Amino acid sequence: MSVDARPIGDGAAALDGLRVIDASTLFAGPLAATLLGDFGAEVVKLEHPRGGDPARGHGHAKDGIGLWWKLLGRNKRAVTCYLGDPAGRDLLLRLVDEADVLIENFRPGTLERWGLAPATLHERNPRLVLARVTGFGQRGPMARLPGFGTLAESMSGFAAITGEPDGPPTLPPFGLADGIAALTTAFAVMTALQARERTGVGQVVDVSLIEPILTILGPQPTVYDQLGIVQQRTGNRSVNNAPRNTYRTRDGRWLAVSTSAQAIAERVIRLVGRPELLEEAWFASGRGRAQHADVLDAAVGSWVAERDADEVIAAFGEAQAAVAPIYDIRDVMADPQYAALDSIVSVPDPDFGSVRMQNVLFRLSGTPGKIHWTGAPLGAHNEEVYGPLGIDADQLRELRRRGVV
Repeated sequence: MSVDARPIGDGAAALDGLRVIDASTLFAGPLAATLLGDFGAEVVKLEHPRGGDPARGHGHAKDGIGLWWKLLGRNKRAVTCYLGDPAGRDLLLRLVDEADVLIENFRPGTLERWGLAPATLHERNPRLVLARVTGFGQRGPMARLPGFGTLAESMSGFAAITGEPDGPPTLPPFGLADGIAALTTAFAVMTALQARERTGVGQVVDVSLIEPILTILGPQPTVYDQLGIVQQRTGNRSVNNAPRNTYRTRDGRWLAVSTSAQAIAERVIRLVGRPELLEEAWFASGRGRAQHADVLDAAVGSWVAERDADEVIAAFGEAQAAVAPIYDIRDVMADPQYAALDSIVSVPDPDFGSVRMQNVLFRLSGTPGKIHWTGAPLGAHNEEVYGPLGIDADQLRELRRRGVV
């Protein structure tokens, strides 16, 4: 990933030496572990011997091999372990002895039922950071219920404000709440590790799916608390500024326009030939413009509809106004800006030769991240990981026969 990289120190990755056990599934916990692995953490992916992480079977497959797993399982050593068996419990405890982080997303009480309560884990390794990712958190009336991203997107208020005003609440067609929770979990783990530098001991991280997405929805709780206002669905429009919408060009393409800054709004309206609107008192604020979105959308929409997309984009660029085409994945893969950032990279893969996927999430100039390998087959690294724990080949075969690994 190009970023004027000048390696620092010994050239090691940013998280080199950090040992992470990923015992989570679907999708927030595993993605958090992927993010840590991308920047050098040694990640051991712990899966049930029968089937593994359900993400292996989610979405599209090629030749019977799940493609989502190639992304989600990258940079992880894949091992199998049934934690419900005492022998599996012992294997995890041995791994915990040398680990810095354990990420799990079982329902509250499950680890405790297996004899793997936080107190037990910290007795083995006081420096362990235990990240617990669940739908509803570790306490409360819903804590032990099944929790998925769809429920978080519903309960957070996201679905209620998404969609057209006269249409139903709308859910995202991808794991939005899980993705936000994954970013939160990775941040929370690094925060706990920084605290460990000061205190010398690890702690428990409690991340729910319902809270991170609630946070990014903005000041709705404060607005409701102080003004009693409940945000409604506005389609592609914003309650905070206008014009802000998608507009169709003469050649049938869709473009998005943003005017979050007052100066940008003024440039857009001058560009579309309606400078008289700048004299309206309501135009001086984003809220005022949002209250007159019909007028502004008509002005921008009619101007855009008379021109092809390339002409509109060029005119907006010359005017220093904000516009972007509505892309599908074909456009993303061919876009020169993404190419300049190396946002999509080809990774060697034993099944398909190479696989193109998203690059690491951000660029570091001195200790950049890297994708070393794609998601591995179930149990591919059992010998590599368990061997140093004193588990020889005969013992491993017996554990496999018993369904422990």
